[in-house]
Amino acid sequence: MAVCTVFKNPNPRTNAAVPYLLDVQSKLFSELGTRLVVPLYRAEAAGVQAISRLTPVMRFQGASLVAMVPELAGIPRRELGVPCGDLPDARNEVLRAIDLLLAGF
Repeated sequence: MAVCTVFKNPNPRTNAAVPYLLDVQSKLFSELGTRLVVPLYRAEAAGVQAISRLTPVMRFQGASLVAMVPELAGIPRRELGVPCGDLPDARNEVLRAIDLLLAGF
C-alpha cells in the first residue's frame, strides 16, 4: 500500500459525514496489523472552518473533502477492505499537517 491510499470508511455510524479514510502509513510497515489513517470529512460535515495547514482540503471522486489530521488514528488493517483510490498529490500537504500536529511547526 502506498502512502495516501484511500479506503471507504467501514463504520456505518460515521461514513455519511466521513466517507473515506486516508492511509498515511509508510508501505515499509505494511506487515503491521494496523494502519495509520486520517479521516476525510465531507467539507459540509467537517463542522469547523478548515485550518489550511492542519486540515487540508482535497478533492476525491468529485467531492471536496477535509483531511482531519487532528483525528489521526490507528485502525486494524483487516477493517479497511480494498482500496478505492489514491491521493498521491496530497502526500506532502498531509505530511506537513502531521508534522504541524506533532511538532508545532
